[in-house]
Amino acid sequence: MPVLPPPPASAPPVDHLTITTQIPLRSSKLPRVICYHQTHYHNNLFVSALPLLDTGITHLIIAAFHVNAPDDKTPKANITLNNDPPDHHKLAPLWTEIRAFQHAGVKVLGMLGGAAQGSFTRLDGDAESFETYYQLLYKTLEWAKLDGLDLDVEEEMCLAGIIRLIGRLKRDFGDEFLITLAPVAPALRGSHNLSGFSYEDLEKAFGRHIAWYNTQFYCGWGDMTTTADYESIVDRGWLLQKIVVGLVTNPENGRGWVSDGPLGETLGMLKAYPGFGGVMGWEYFNSMTEGGGQGEPWCWAQFMTDVLHAEEVEEDAAEVDRAIM
Repeated sequence: MPVLPPPPASAPPVDHLTITTQIPLRSSKLPRVICYHQTHYHNNLFVSALPLLDTGITHLIIAAFHVNAPDDKTPKANITLNNDPPDHHKLAPLWTEIRAFQHAGVKVLGMLGGAAQGSFTRLDGDAESFETYYQLLYKTLEWAKLDGLDLDVEEEMCLAGIIRLIGRLKRDFGDEFLITLAPVAPALRGSHNLSGFSYEDLEKAFGRHIAWYNTQFYCGWGDMTTTADYESIVDRGWLLQKIVVGLVTNPENGRGWVSDGPLGETLGMLKAYPGFGGVMGWEYFNSMTEGGGQGEPWCWAQFMTDVLHAEEVEEDAAEVDRAIM
């Protein structure tokens, strides 16, 4: 892999952002409000995520990084962000925005893997093979200056393999580097699993190194019209703060989209649990609510903020009103 140029040293100006009465909540707050951001261009236009800074977003996850083996077109193993090298010129606006989020106190993670399989198979080989592919990942993360990595393991991997990978990431990037995983909801109940290993065994053995789980409650893996599926996981002993409710932000993004009313009611009940871990949305570019509709994708994060942090939003607005008077 070629030596990548350094990312922008400082955050770009964000003067063009709309100033609102809400004081944004950031990564130290629970419940978390997390957005995945994979579609960086739509209809040949760059999709800016900066409007999210006017919401209560706490974490942004950039998807999807892939560890690729050599092939006829690319004779050397490599890392791509979706279909392009991470340092491709078309992604320069994305990296500029990432620095703005970090400057504003939003933690930005990368997502490795997902539905496009192969990355974790390559990182699950013998010591020599692991080192070859891990070094590519390490150099990319070192260049990218991200705050963590979300491991979306949707292929067979052994428990020792995922522990080895997490252990190396923590050793090389330190305790402050966030490691999250993205299991389907039944995997946290010891049931259906896309990853091969047991998440309950992983948590028992290595949970101290895992910040939380972006748990998929959609595409038939869970139902957020009620609290039952979430509570069935907590009843097995999982810590509330480690279970983030994963949602689709648009019916086009997968089965299981829940309309505003029922979703608001369910999340309203879950947030009553002390330490509730929060929500994540897949994905940003076409996010919608019944109130916001299409074309304003930041509306989903704002809706989540309003539901999960209503008291803080009202208090912040009152403080602004008092300052103006």
